[in-house]
Amino acid sequence: MNETLEILQQNLGKALLDTAYMVVVSAIIGVVLGTLVALLLYLTENRLFTPNRAVNVIIGFIVNAIRSLPFLILMVVLIPVAQLILGDPYTPTGGVISLSIAAVPFFARIAESAFSEVDPGLLEAAISTGATTRQIIFEAIFPQALPSFIRGVVLTVISLIGYSAMVGTIGAGGIGDMAIQYGYNRYETGVLVAIVVILIVIVQIIQWIGDAIARKVTH
Repeated sequence: MNETLEILQQNLGKALLDTAYMVVVSAIIGVVLGTLVALLLYLTENRLFTPNRAVNVIIGFIVNAIRSLPFLILMVVLIPVAQLILGDPYTPTGGVISLSIAAVPFFARIAESAFSEVDPGLLEAAISTGATTRQIIFEAIFPQALPSFIRGVVLTVISLIGYSAMVGTIGAGGIGDMAIQYGYNRYETGVLVAIVVILIVIVQIIQWIGDAIARKVTH
């Protein structure tokens, strides 16, 4: 018990910071780029805007191809990419690369679904008043899709927390790395239990905050 507490005191703080860094940075990249991809998919598919089947099919294929890969395989495939960019892929920043590439198509489909829930009648009314595509996106689509969009962000962040633990198993740092080094390799069951409890609490807090914000912005 004393050894477990000592391990947690010495390593838990840095592990949580590494995990937070990987999750926050990759979530920002995933949400920003994923939203752009989702808009492109939505606009090229919706008859009210600029339908372009070729562009929609190509982008949709790329998104689906990345999403179809199990994250563990994607992570291994991207190690050479991280090596090329960073020199050392086994760092939290190396983990960010894998997490970001996984997050973009994941969130893109969630955001596209949120945009598709917007009432077409509202869009037609906006178009009939002479609103530009930019005005429609920011003044009609985003406000109406916001609750689902926020829930999608929460789902993405929670998924990234789980993925970040997997990234840690290959030495990228964070909670996963700590669980492997001490909980598995050194048979410190108490460390594993503590990490599981901490992850559950973090996920519950994020989910509660996300749900509260989504309810607040629901029209």
